[in-house]
Amino acid sequence: MQVELYVQDDHQELIEDSDARISPQAWGDWFHRWLQILESELPPALSYEIGLRLTDDAEIQALNHQYRHQNQPTDVLTFAALEVNCPQSPEMSASMPLYLGDIVISVPRAKHQAQEMGHSLSTELKWLAAHALLHLLGWDHPDEESLVRMLNKQVNLLQSIGVNINVA
Repeated sequence: MQVELYVQDDHQELIEDSDARISPQAWGDWFHRWLQILESELPPALSYEIGLRLTDDAEIQALNHQYRHQNQPTDVLTFAALEVNCPQSPEMSASMPLYLGDIVISVPRAKHQAQEMGHSLSTELKWLAAHALLHLLGWDHPDEESLVRMLNKQVNLLQSIGVNINVA
C-alpha cells in the first residue's frame, strides 16, 4: 500500500518547541502505518492520497465559518472526499491514488489542549490527526457508544506509532 501525504505547514513559528516539529516524512510514515491498520475499512486502491494542513486559529475559524457555519476556531476540521458506498471502477483504482480528503489542524488550539491534557504538543497533533483520519474514513461519534469505539480505535492507531495515551 502506498500513501501520498501532502503536508502544508506554513506556521512553524507557532511551534516554539523544536521537539514538537514533525517532519513531512514522519507524518507520511504514521499515516501509512495507520492506513495499513485500517485497510479492511478502505475502498480498494493501489495508493491513497491525503492532505494535511497545520494552520492558525484565524484560518481554521474562517474555514469553520465557511463550511460549518460556526464562526469560531476549532481544533481540527476534516473534508472527506469519499461518499459512503461510492463505487470506484477497477480502472480508476489501478491508475491513480484514491483521494481520501483533507485534514486541517489549528496549532494554537492543539497547543492549548496539550497543556490542558498534560501532554506534549507533538502528542496532541498526532491525536488530532488520527481522529481526523477516522472521520475521513466515515467514523463519527453522534452518541457516547460510538465515541468510545472511535476513541479506542484512535488509541490503537497512536499505540502503533509509539504514543501511549489514556482516555478515561
